[in-house]
Amino acid sequence: MAKKKRTYEENMARMEEIASQLESQSVSLEASIQLYQEGMELALECRKALSEAETKVQQLRQDHLGSFETVPFTEE
Repeated sequence: MAKKKRTYEENMARMEEIASQLESQSVSLEASIQLYQEGMELALECRKALSEAETKVQQLRQDHLGSFETVPFTEE
């Protein structure tokens, strides 16, 4: 059975749960390693989602004639 793809927000919430569990120090070493691995996988998924979102974000700029052109979004 394939895993359901989680949203960015769901991944972030799960990473917060994992961080809380690891900070509580109430889990075994083996469980800590598994949680850490899951957290790193989730972080990779979040990074990928943000990268994909960044490539989709576009900014409309009005040129001197009043028409609009689509240009890639850049942080200023």
